[in-house]
Amino acid sequence: MAATVRTARKLLLGHEIAHMIEVAGISQADAADLIETSQARISSLIQGGGSISPGDLVLLAGKLGFTDEGYQESLRDLRRDAHKRGFWTTGHNRAYAEEIRLRIDLEKHADQLRVLEVEVVPGLLQCEAYVRAQHEDAPALSDVTLEDRITARLARQDILDKDEPPILQFVLSESCIRRVWGDADVMREQIDHLIKLSNRRNIHLQLMPFDQPLGRRSPVASRFTLMRVPSPGVAGPLELAYIEGEAEIRYLDDKKALKAYEAAWARLTNAALKFEETRKFLREVSRDLKDRSSSPSR
Repeated sequence: MAATVRTARKLLLGHEIAHMIEVAGISQADAADLIETSQARISSLIQGGGSISPGDLVLLAGKLGFTDEGYQESLRDLRRDAHKRGFWTTGHNRAYAEEIRLRIDLEKHADQLRVLEVEVVPGLLQCEAYVRAQHEDAPALSDVTLEDRITARLARQDILDKDEPPILQFVLSESCIRRVWGDADVMREQIDHLIKLSNRRNIHLQLMPFDQPLGRRSPVASRFTLMRVPSPGVAGPLELAYIEGEAEIRYLDDKKALKAYEAAWARLTNAALKFEETRKFLREVSRDLKDRSSSPSR
């Protein structure tokens, strides 16, 4: 049996179910009794890990007091095809690791992403030469080629060219543009790409130089992403903090954690260079890399 897959649509459906239960003023166990199921199943649905039939979904909504046909149809639409895995098993999509697939799906649905990154330029901002330099020495897999990896990484950037692209905000440590992948020419191409993207209306880029006073509470070493995904229902947007470490990936949605990361983001953006200052800094680094690549070797 295939493992349960969490998707953006499943999380949005769970978000709506949690909202209905909260508005009804009952517990998850009481909600489970309404459709003769277990509290564990309701909890799993809310976390985006379970499944529910259309009939049970409409029954639950109705018994919780959400009888509007238009709203019930939006719930059915969220449920429709939310569980299918096929997208990830064909073409370059096979190159996405299992643990990163939910993030990719959420990026496609998000209307706002706020990213703190250190050491590596974020995938959404990488140029092809930089992507190739990152992956050319990756361990070979029998069914995933280097070109698959490169195509998969660049395909994430399709969201930049949507008719209504998301608002993308980035704070990058200077280490992102100093850590060399490939050579000086690759890094200069990457930095010039950052400058070009930073001029888009929906992309806000700020750099945190090494010598910038941070204040002891600015968490510049702990990378994270704040995601906002609009819901077609009535629960309001789904908001998550994405945390990626060496051993695990976590998606946090509890209010206390989100409040802490919102505060961290405010401190970071206040401490970082402003937009035009960032572009000026990047242009200086690009010129330095150009001088290095054109200087005769000793």
